[in-house]
Amino acid sequence: MSQSLPAHARVVIVGGGIVGASVAYHLTKLGWTDVVLLEQGRLSGGTTWHAAGLVGQLRSHSGLTALIRYSTELYAGLEAETGLGTGWKRCGSLAVARTDDRMTVLRRSAASARAQGVEAEMISAREAGQMWPVMETADLKGAVWLPGDGKANPTDLTQALAKGARNRGARIFEKTRVTGITVRDGRAVGVETAQGTIAAEVVVNCAGQWARKLGQMCGVTVPLHSAEHMYVVTGRIEGVSPDLPVLRDPDGFIYFKEEVGGLVMGGFEPEAKPWGMDGIPDEFEFQLLPDDWDQFQVLMENALIRVPALDRAEIKTFLNGPESFTPDGQFILGEAPELRNFFVGAGFNSMGIASAGGAGRALAEWIVNGAPTMDLWPVDIRRFARFNGNAAWLHDRVKETLGLHYAMPWPNRELQTARPLRRSPLYDRLAAKGATFGSKMGWERANWFAGPGGRIETDYSFGRQNWHDAVAREVVAARNAVAVFDQTSFGKLLVQGRDAARELNRLCCADVDVTPGGTVYTGMLNERGGYESDLTVLRLTRDRFLLVTGSAQPVRDRDWIERHLDPAAHAVVTDMTSAHAVIGLMGPRSRDLLARITPADLSDDGFPFATHREIDLGHGIGIANRISYVGELGWELIVPTEFAAGIYDALWHEGEAFGLTDAGYYAIESMRLEKGFRAWSRELTPEVTPFEAGLGFTVAWDKGDFIGRAALMAARETGAPRRRIVQFTLEQDGPILWGGEAVLRDGVPVGALSSAFYGFTLGRAVGLGLVAAEDGIDRAYLDSGRWEIDLAGTRLTAHPHLVPAFDPGGTRMRCPDAR
Repeated sequence: MSQSLPAHARVVIVGGGIVGASVAYHLTKLGWTDVVLLEQGRLSGGTTWHAAGLVGQLRSHSGLTALIRYSTELYAGLEAETGLGTGWKRCGSLAVARTDDRMTVLRRSAASARAQGVEAEMISAREAGQMWPVMETADLKGAVWLPGDGKANPTDLTQALAKGARNRGARIFEKTRVTGITVRDGRAVGVETAQGTIAAEVVVNCAGQWARKLGQMCGVTVPLHSAEHMYVVTGRIEGVSPDLPVLRDPDGFIYFKEEVGGLVMGGFEPEAKPWGMDGIPDEFEFQLLPDDWDQFQVLMENALIRVPALDRAEIKTFLNGPESFTPDGQFILGEAPELRNFFVGAGFNSMGIASAGGAGRALAEWIVNGAPTMDLWPVDIRRFARFNGNAAWLHDRVKETLGLHYAMPWPNRELQTARPLRRSPLYDRLAAKGATFGSKMGWERANWFAGPGGRIETDYSFGRQNWHDAVAREVVAARNAVAVFDQTSFGKLLVQGRDAARELNRLCCADVDVTPGGTVYTGMLNERGGYESDLTVLRLTRDRFLLVTGSAQPVRDRDWIERHLDPAAHAVVTDMTSAHAVIGLMGPRSRDLLARITPADLSDDGFPFATHREIDLGHGIGIANRISYVGELGWELIVPTEFAAGIYDALWHEGEAFGLTDAGYYAIESMRLEKGFRAWSRELTPEVTPFEAGLGFTVAWDKGDFIGRAALMAARETGAPRRRIVQFTLEQDGPILWGGEAVLRDGVPVGALSSAFYGFTLGRAVGLGLVAAEDGIDRAYLDSGRWEIDLAGTRLTAHPHLVPAFDPGGTRMRCPDAR
């Protein structure tokens, strides 16, 4: 018997694919039973039904690995709970390597897996062939075996999740298309359908390929674009058994799984074929796109190399089903910054089956608790800005991101498509000087300088890359003379109003109620005491504050601040990022050079560390902020965009006499790691407190209450933290660390490096990592162990540091006149 739509529901979920069903299942499991799920066609009819159903646990981010590990646990028990089969089979997976570089990737993956508690074993090509008897192994270097991976039937899983949700009260309506989102006072308050309107407290966009369109109905940016994704299904092949593991051959861009005695073979070609540029038809349900053997050719050729028996196998089905992909290859989760109570779970980049269980739980917890319960930054919708929704930009970018699934994950690999996008006023000048640019939040940023006429391409490798000597010169200049950095991509938020000081002091753990002209480094914490951001606060006047934050963070930080302002407070937030350029002038001779273009008193007494003021700069003006992220005397010059080029030219007009050098973000990374400076989203996350970060000195206990204070008070009573960010340096000079490597104490994994690079001043690799110990981490614990870093299977002796290995007293940037 058909049901009529209710007039009201606590939550309305739009989209009946596996993600929407998972969100409904987990909401009801958390006790929110007044849930309505609307599907414009039938359950799983969009992209879910034709997914290959692979479930691989390991991801580069531990939080995402945890989500998929939960998925495997959920899928394994769902049939017993609901009585519906799911097709879940824990068959394990193999990933094979054709090249030495790919073997390095697999060894790094195995070390990362062990650090994250995922079972993984490096095996030989011969052993891989014994596990996969129809595979050609003569050209292989080896493989990694992950026994906990598996596969499932996407449609069956969706039905089981839907039944579990129904059993706890959720109502599901198929053939019900949403035509609009009801918005009132900046909040989503319902959905409109052809069958009527449903008022709702929360609306969840799980509309798959249609999620971007649904977001546009209410002004929410959901940056995804569909692309064709193809695989074939063969008839029976001798030697293929039901227990055959999933096989991935990333050098050939292909994967295999067993199905009814035959094989499913698909992949991710290096250059994808976008689809749906004119919109996705609403009626595209259980439909496929035309076969395209030309597009599929590179995958088929590689598959025949790996499984020669395919040459004689029957091709029963050629399946071309579009799926949605995002600009960075990670899915989209969370409450939209543009609209309160409007949540998104979409853009799963062909990883929806593996991720759906954990992602559904994480989004349900976010809805119920009002905030994420774990670090979800890699998939947080707030990592994107409005410009990321540009259709032409998305079309060009997803051509590349689909292929990144199996592309070589080189350290510091930069995406190439849809660039350049955002350019600072200095872009052309830096390009003429041989800058090699990277991209962050759309900004073109100089990574390193090859010099005029130099070769600017990066030769990627896992060892020393071709920029090594160039960056060494930049670091030497910054340490011994003076270097200039274009840091325009910094986020800049202006908070102003008569209550701005009071509100910011409640949001920040440090005391920002300082005299105008003061600069304060601080964190903004959640109720658990974890970092939601770290930033620099400049008090410009009594009621105006400029917050300088990381390039990727202005959307997220603005959203966090606005959500936590007292509604009755007189305080507003404005994103000023594009209004100001930032020129970093760093090094022991920075004061001497800056004095040539300004009459301002730059002495330690006249311009102390952690202060700022507006000064003349050449023929322009700007805010000079005496602060440093590289550990040297220096100023960040925050200048109106229109003055940036003139000020840069004025510095260079005087700079040759002082040894001025252009430097890029690779030099910054090397120098900040030598100083042990933390970075948000790497060392500082929503799950790491100031005590664990080694930044307890930033907490102002006597200023009154602030978000996270109660949690920190409780943690302070427990003694040495059980987790701690520790700096590590290698004993030997040669090896290069990139981050993600496992940290071992007495041969046992106890953490992983969140950041690593070569320390050009120290003359060896340096990194920061979160280390865990049940009895707490202090100097005695570090001194009593034997420390190693697992670099692609090779254990390297390392030294732990609780104070920076370089300039531990911080005298170089704070009191340079005393040196």
